[in-house]
This record gives sequence, C-alpha cells and structure tokens, in this order.
Amino acid sequence: MEPVIQGLTLVFDPFNIALVFGGVLIGVTVGALPGLSSPMAVALLLPFTITLDPVPAICMMAALYCAGTFGGSITAILINAPGAPPAAATALDGYPMAKRGEAGRALGLAAVSSVLGGVFSLIIFLFAAPLLAKLALKFRPPEYFALTVFALSMLASISGKSSLRNLIAGAFGVLIGTAGIHLTTGVERFTFGIYELTEGVSFVPVLIGLFAIGELLGQSQVLNVAYERITSIVIKLPSREDFRRVRWTILRSSGIGTFIGILPAEGATVAAIMGYNEAKRWSKNKEEFGHGALEGIAGPEAANNAATGGAMVPTLALGIPGSATTAIILAALIMHGFRPGPYLMQETPHFIYAIFGAMLVANFMFLGIGLGGAKVFSRITLIPRQLLWPAVFVFSMVGAYSFASSVFDIWVMFISGVVGFLMKRHGFGPAPLVMGLILGKLVEESLSQSMIMFDNNWFRFFESPIVVFFFLITATGLLWPLIGPRVRRLLGRKNGPT
Repeated sequence: MEPVIQGLTLVFDPFNIALVFGGVLIGVTVGALPGLSSPMAVALLLPFTITLDPVPAICMMAALYCAGTFGGSITAILINAPGAPPAAATALDGYPMAKRGEAGRALGLAAVSSVLGGVFSLIIFLFAAPLLAKLALKFRPPEYFALTVFALSMLASISGKSSLRNLIAGAFGVLIGTAGIHLTTGVERFTFGIYELTEGVSFVPVLIGLFAIGELLGQSQVLNVAYERITSIVIKLPSREDFRRVRWTILRSSGIGTFIGILPAEGATVAAIMGYNEAKRWSKNKEEFGHGALEGIAGPEAANNAATGGAMVPTLALGIPGSATTAIILAALIMHGFRPGPYLMQETPHFIYAIFGAMLVANFMFLGIGLGGAKVFSRITLIPRQLLWPAVFVFSMVGAYSFASSVFDIWVMFISGVVGFLMKRHGFGPAPLVMGLILGKLVEESLSQSMIMFDNNWFRFFESPIVVFFFLITATGLLWPLIGPRVRRLLGRKNGPT
C-alpha cells in the first residue's frame, strides 16, 4: 500500500499536475488535427523531457498518449477527417450525427466512452502489472530472447497493408539497431567510417523523422484538398437515456480494447475496429450503423482508449511495447535510466503507480475538455495546413538537434523522414521499423548473453519451459495463415454430421 500512496503523491505534486494538464492539452490538440498523431507528438516531446525528472517526464508522455487517442474523434465527428487512425471507425457514425446538428451529442458520447474505457483498462493495469512482474522475475537472457522474438513476430499485424511488408520493416529496424560497436565483442559494424555511428543510430531523430517529416511529406501532396466543415455546431450533450442504451457496448468494448492493448504490437486502431464490429454484431438496430448510431461511437471510442492502458502493461512489466506510442515511451524510459521489465515493479513500484495515477488524472481532464471545449476545438481544424506544417518542420529540427546537440542527428531525421514517406507510399508501416529498432538491441544482447551462458550450445535454450512456450506461440503465429484453414476444416468435420 505504501508504494501506491508514494506514487500518487508524486503525481499530485502541483508541478507534475501542470505537466499532465499540458500533456492532455497537447494530446487533444494533436489528435484533433488531421494528419498529426500521438506517436509523432510523443516523439517530438521526447527530447524536451531530457531536463525533467523521470516521473514528470513519463507522466506527461502518458497523459499525451491517452488524450491524443481521444482527440482524433473531434475531427472525425466534425469534418469526417479522423485526426488519428483509431478514430476512423468513429467517423462512420459520428459525422452523420454532426450533419444532423448533433455534434455536441456525438462529442459528449465519445468523451465519456473514452474515459470509461480508459479507467477500465487502468484498473486492469493496476492489478495485471504486478502479476506479470512476478512472472517476469523468472526471466533470464534466454527467456528475454524468446520473448523478444515473439514480440518481433507480432509486428506482422501492427500496421500497413501487408504482414510481409511489416515483417520486412521490422527486420530493417533490427538491422539499423545493430549499427555501432557490439557491446559483447567490441566489433565495429555498419559505421562506414562515420564517427557518430560508433555509438549506434539515435532513436530520437529516427522517430521524429519517420512520424513527423514523413507525414509532412505526405501532407504536402494534399494541400489543396478541402474538408467539408460544419459551420453551425449545436452543443447538446448526450442524455441519460443515451448512456443507458450504450452501457453494455461500452463495457464490452472496454474489455476488447484492454485485451488487444496488452498484446504486443497490437494497438488502438485494431481495438477500435474490433469494438465497432462487435457493437454492430450485438446491436438490435444494425440498420442505424453508418447513419448515426450511438453504439457506433461508443464502441470504437471505449475500445481505442482502453487499449492505451492495456498497452502499458507489457511495456512496463515486460519491456515489450504494446503499440507504436508505447515504443517511444519505452525509449524514453531507457533514456531516463530505467530498465523496463522484470525488475521495474520490484525496484521502483511507486513509479508504476505514478504513471497509473497520471493516466487516470489525464482521463478525467480530457473528459472536461471534451465536454466543455467542443466549440473551441472545432475551430482548431480551421488552421491552414500551409501554416501548420512549416511549424511542425521547425519543431522537428529543434527536437532532433537538441537531443544530442548534433547536426548529424538532423541528417538522420531527414533521411528517416524520406524513408518513412516512401514506406507509407508503398504500404510499409513505420511503426514496425520503430519497434524493430527498439527491440533489435534487446534481442541481440540477450542472444549474446545466452550463448555465453550456454557455452554456444543452442539446444540449452529448450531447457527452459518459458523459452519453449514463447518459441511455440511464435511459430504458431507465423505459420497460422498456412495451418489455420486446415485446422478449421478439421474442426468443421468433427462438428459436422457423421
């Protein structure tokens, strides 16, 4: 109980509360702007948190993560332009409601559903993180290697148009992570005579380049595209009857979002789509979907924000990012000297509870912003992109340079931006590359340490039940597209008439 009190005390420090509120404002604003995203905003924020203490820095990022997920619903409802990918499902029924003059009702329902989904996942996070941490105490380098291989195999479903493309992008990220001097052998690799590469490629300029500069280049191609705007917003909040109608949808989608978020490499977008599909499946009024159904807003919004709390469980307890944004938060933890995984809960439990408290406070903050500031945020969408993106470019330059005061990092950012733009253009998601970069060093170091432990005997990996378990589920996940149809046919024969 003492770590809980200590952690919550840290959160409710006036300075930390101010930073959490700032993170919420940034998150809702960024989420509301079409083309901007939480991963990009967290990546831009990362170098500016170097001078902060670890607790306020990570709490601010976590608050931005929660609020950014909700913020995307604002433009999805008002102008049918999802500010973030998870809000795409919300637009299907939110925008028709706005066209009927019920934008306030839709925004209010989205805000409350998001908060309830977020609180639900945080309660699960509070209880699940210690349990996973106890299990993780049994992890040695071999178990870490098997777990990281499993996480890398999950990259197939994180984003993009093709599982194969995602795996290729993840492998490319792992390759980038091997640049520099190998810590175990001292061998210098892929430095090409460039001194700055001896310590490896810094992840901060890569993140900023992939998400900010890559998106900037993409948006430059659609500057003349005009969004239809609602000029008269009727602010009428949802009624008690509206919430009574969607209560089971919110509960069901909260469970779905939390489960999807806990899975490594899944995220809010997948959760939102599943939440919408299940809301339609269980609805008694399926014909309303696509024309302004309340369940069509509550389902995806509860699911996508529940995924944020769920994604923090593997990030903190196992050191495996649950989404693209938590991959950046994981990088921030490492930058601030923390070791996410087995010992984090044992050595600094108050830190876990501080993050929990910050995300809980952030949820209630953006509830107030969502209900009370709908008119204000609807005006943000009127900012011309010709002014918005030059500002993003300037912040990107400052962020990349300030991390290590290196001009070389600016070049890394530019190159990463071009790579990110070309990846999106050809169906490759940038998130797998980021997670490959983050996990690449862990998989290499754990493999090297394991081989030293086992005296280069590969078969000793199979002495651990945990290693065998992760190898089996990794193989099953990779081979399921081939064996899945056969398994379903066999099950169909057994259940069919004899």
